[in-house]
Amino acid sequence: MDDPRDEPLLPAPRGPLSRAVTRYLRGAGALPSDAEVAAAPVYGEDLQLALYLCYELHYRGFADVAPTLEWDPDLLRTRAAMERRFLAALREDAPRYDSVDDALAGILVEPVDGTGVSHFLRDRGELWQLREYAALRSLYHLKEADPHAWVLPRLRGRAKAAMAAVEFDEFGGGRADRVHARLWADLMTDLGLDTTYGRHLDAAPAEVLVTVNLMSLFGLHRTLRGALVGHFATVEITSSPGSRRLAEAMRRTGAGPAAEHFYDEHVEADAVHEQVVRKDVIGGLLEDEPALAPDVAFGVAATVFTEDLLGDRLLAAWSEGRSALRTPLPQEATHVS
Repeated sequence: MDDPRDEPLLPAPRGPLSRAVTRYLRGAGALPSDAEVAAAPVYGEDLQLALYLCYELHYRGFADVAPTLEWDPDLLRTRAAMERRFLAALREDAPRYDSVDDALAGILVEPVDGTGVSHFLRDRGELWQLREYAALRSLYHLKEADPHAWVLPRLRGRAKAAMAAVEFDEFGGGRADRVHARLWADLMTDLGLDTTYGRHLDAAPAEVLVTVNLMSLFGLHRTLRGALVGHFATVEITSSPGSRRLAEAMRRTGAGPAAEHFYDEHVEADAVHEQVVRKDVIGGLLEDEPALAPDVAFGVAATVFTEDLLGDRLLAAWSEGRSALRTPLPQEATHVS
């Protein structure tokens, strides 16, 4: 994994919005107008990359961008215009539930004949597809748990204590070598992938950016704290069974011990986290702020919706033997066990 002080370079733009934002970040142009934001497809490559660039300033930033632009008022106004479109689309497109229990019901029971990405990779996935999956997921996993940490100062009491306990595990329980982002980098090394933070952004299609932007959208807005808790709950509830399938995929393809270990670790840890999140994070939050129940349900629904968008993209390509990436990965390195 790269030095944590390193910052990625800005990616190539994908249209007029991301081009304008990129130029502005370099101090060489004007930001896009609200009309240009309104004209861009909301889940498309251009708007999602432009939004991702704005959000990334709150994480590691970019080597060729001044750190002071994180709170640039004009950039924040442009980001807000994109966020309004993104949030409105999610509220329109994600399923609606009458209660948090109804929202969780669909993810608490595993389908008998699942057809998702982890099922495909377990049963039919080839090593090149696992490499693509790892590269795409690196946009989140190399900063795993960071977006959810935004919610901590917005919780109190039982919800805060439980959320902090789960995040402590995600950040390695005080051990740098156990930080989950570190474990993901080790997985990538087994798969012969470049572990540099942000290295695979150019290869990631819009559907990947949507899933990462969703976390940042929820995390950076106090008014969406309930939605972020819903997102976190969805991740933790679905992680253990999905990780079991992906661990099997890594073993079957001989991906390597670190690749297997990442998912083996999540099978056990997230089974415990699921109970803590449901009982104490959600339970504690709604005990303190019962009016946030619709937001928690929305967070669950939006997470499932955006993950389905990504799953459809991956499976459509892989089932035809095509790459799901925008640009190909370098030649696979040989794994030596």
